[in-house]
Amino acid sequence: MNPRLRRCLNALLYGGLPLWGLLFVSCVMVRRPMFSPPQFTAGPMAGAQFVGSKECAQCHEEKVRSFGGATHSKLLAPGENAKNVGCESCHGPGSKHVQSGGEAGTIINPRQSPATCFECHADKRGEFALANSHPVLAGKVSCADCHNPHQGEMVIGGGARNLASMNDTCFQCHPSQRGPFVFEHEALRENCTTCHNPHGTVNAKMLKSRNASLCLQCHFQQQTATGQIVIGGRDHAGSLIRGTCWSAGCHEAVHGSHVNSSLRF
Repeated sequence: MNPRLRRCLNALLYGGLPLWGLLFVSCVMVRRPMFSPPQFTAGPMAGAQFVGSKECAQCHEEKVRSFGGATHSKLLAPGENAKNVGCESCHGPGSKHVQSGGEAGTIINPRQSPATCFECHADKRGEFALANSHPVLAGKVSCADCHNPHQGEMVIGGGARNLASMNDTCFQCHPSQRGPFVFEHEALRENCTTCHNPHGTVNAKMLKSRNASLCLQCHFQQQTATGQIVIGGRDHAGSLIRGTCWSAGCHEAVHGSHVNSSLRF
């Protein structure tokens, strides 16, 4: 092979790897999750057809306008209707709702039932069925109390790029954990979900892990040759056997304290 041609091919193949990688990532990123919108054969919505989000904008202009930047706007339905299906991907086909002038019961309201959300988020239904969870399945709490499907990155307080403000969502129902505290727990400063799974866990208070193993995910533990378990510069060997870091009566103010930097009292 001609040496010059070989050099050109090598430059294209190896020097162009970043470009090939960018093209590959771009192709992956523009793909949208495929799903099937709800269809109905009985009840007041039986026979309803998809009408497109433009019809929804006649009465819900503000929500339709902000929906373009929402996480859920990236959903894609199969077939030609995919060009128009937006609101109807969760609320169902809207022709009966439009014909009735917006009558209740002619469109799905996910706030009244989480079943719509579980069509795509089946794993969350499983978490809500665990021993300690928010009572969504009982109808006392709605997915929409914490999530806004119509704009932004879903979580009312902020998205993945703004974790600290997500706490505001939790503080709507848990104001006593807000503070301000003289001595803050850094975990709370980062995000409530550092310790809690808001959908549900097998652990009390929806904690992600059990007992001291939760705290030791962030607090370094050193075990010495003499049998000491050093955490924070102090031997905890005799403390850990009495219970968890908080139930043993040591660090009771897990969200923050006004009197002690070790989060006592």
